Amino acid sequence: MQFTRNQTELFRDAALRAHFSSRGSQGDLLRISTGWANWIYWLLIAVCATGLAYLVLGRVNEYATGAVVIRGENRADIKAVSGGTISEIVVKPGQRVEANQLLLRLYDVQEAAELQRLNREYELQLVKSLNAPRDAAAHQQLAFMREQKQAILTRLNERRITAPRAGTVNDVRIRAGQLVAPGELLLTLSGDEEKLMAIALLPGHYRPLLKPGTSLRIELNGFSYAYQHLKIDSVAEDVIGPNEARKYLGQEVADVLPLQGAVVIVKASLPARSFTDGDRQYYFHDGLVGMAEARVRSERLILALLPSLKAIGGHGNE
Repeated sequence: MQFTRNQTELFRDAALRAHFSSRGSQGDLLRISTGWANWIYWLLIAVCATGLAYLVLGRVNEYATGAVVIRGENRADIKAVSGGTISEIVVKPGQRVEANQLLLRLYDVQEAAELQRLNREYELQLVKSLNAPRDAAAHQQLAFMREQKQAILTRLNERRITAPRAGTVNDVRIRAGQLVAPGELLLTLSGDEEKLMAIALLPGHYRPLLKPGTSLRIELNGFSYAYQHLKIDSVAEDVIGPNEARKYLGQEVADVLPLQGAVVIVKASLPARSFTDGDRQYYFHDGLVGMAEARVRSERLILALLPSLKAIGGHGNE
């Protein structure tokens, strides 16, 4: 092979001869292997096909999320009927009590003294009425005093707090000498077979999508990823505001719940009295709070990304 002068000036003769005469790998500026290129090509095809299939067939779920609190279903909250000062507490937490058994007393010295005075006056008026059986004013005064005595007895009964039914004292919220107001919680009383419920407060706009039998997952505060999978027993008919929800749950636990906007109350039974976190077992207690979520809707991924397709192929929701 003959080379021009310009070529020989740019390249050495040995390099030119090697380049034009080589049948192997010598002289190649860039060698590309077709084996791995074909493998990468088909891999990209498979990845794209898988992504397209997931886009068309895959689904994205929508969840109703809200606060949840554990409450005793047959628990009785004993509240003060009238205000006053606690003079004596005759029961202790964990103690078994019978129906109508005395639980505590409010300070009633004033009412007792008033009743004693009325009894003396009533006896004197009764003697006067017997001595003058035709004296209408004496009989009228006697009837008026009987009404006064009954009112004092009612006030005295309000100062004696008794158990409405048999059960176990769970939580005593007061101490001797404490001043309490009417309606204030004094103690709680649980039945023999206390049933614990998970009460979830889910956003109110999800009410049409919630129904009994739907799965409800709860996670208690302080026990991350220790999920409890329940079934919804009942869903309230009405959507209520945060204040009404707090009244329903009780002020003792409502203060710690983050409630905003309208909510719907959902109830689910706990299958057991305890749960596990890792390798340890813990018991449920009234008042434990956490978060709950229920799946309310499922939609194809492509419809979620391209909502305009819903008008063509239907909604694709479940």
